Amino acid sequence: MAYIYLAIAIIAEVVATSALKASAEFSKLYPSLVVIVGYGFAFYFMTLVLRTIPVGITYAIWSGAGIVMITIAGALLYKQIPDIPAIIGMGLIISGVGVIHIFSGTIGH
Repeated sequence: MAYIYLAIAIIAEVVATSALKASAEFSKLYPSLVVIVGYGFAFYFMTLVLRTIPVGITYAIWSGAGIVMITIAGALLYKQIPDIPAIIGMGLIISGVGVIHIFSGTIGH
């Protein structure tokens, strides 16, 4: 169940962060509400994950997946296309999250 909660936390954070630009520095009501509610959901579900998965591992997965998903959202929503070094860096982030999943003995303990 922890990974379902983590997925919800990541998605909520990506939605909230994507809405930051649309909120125009919190001057637009609906995008601002999306930011506030999204981060609320993200942090709530992250606390549920922390019952099972250590905080360092949780944050590594959450931030790594979030970086990649935010970059994709930025490309699709705002036409902010990453360059080759950014894509390579995100590939390394994904690899790091994979190493955590495959080799870390602290997950679930």
